[in-house]
Amino acid sequence: MTDDEPGGDELPEDLDVTAYVGPYVFPDIKRRRIAGAIYAVVGASAGWAALASDNRGLLFGAILLVLIAAYHFVAGWPLRIDQTEALAVASRTVGFPVGHASAQLSWRGLRSRPAWRILVYSADEPPSVRGLVELDAVDGHVLGEYTEHNPEDWTHYPR
Repeated sequence: MTDDEPGGDELPEDLDVTAYVGPYVFPDIKRRRIAGAIYAVVGASAGWAALASDNRGLLFGAILLVLIAAYHFVAGWPLRIDQTEALAVASRTVGFPVGHASAQLSWRGLRSRPAWRILVYSADEPPSVRGLVELDAVDGHVLGEYTEHNPEDWTHYPR
């Protein structure tokens, strides 16, 4: 090893937690419409080429691309409820003071409507209650909630 070679492995800059600059913002699912527009343009171009050359295979590909574009447009829901608001709704829904919580974005149905799934633990130490809340990420209504006494044994962990 020479002096100008690195001495070991390093994390890429985008994975370096010491360079944290603020809260993470989940990207809006409306961005699917950009892909839909690209598919529509390519599909329309392929359709024009298929009609000009009387190529049925190319016409089938053009129709398929336009159908994929249409799906991207109808599945591009606006994400109106962000992760912070979803955690607040979950906290109000479960009926106990929330300590640790975790949010996950999932999709429901054929049109891929976004929904937040929030796992919450009570604020006492160790947590005695946990809950799961699912809410619609477009309009914010609660789809379902489940709470139970925490069955996990935390006694062998130091405080």
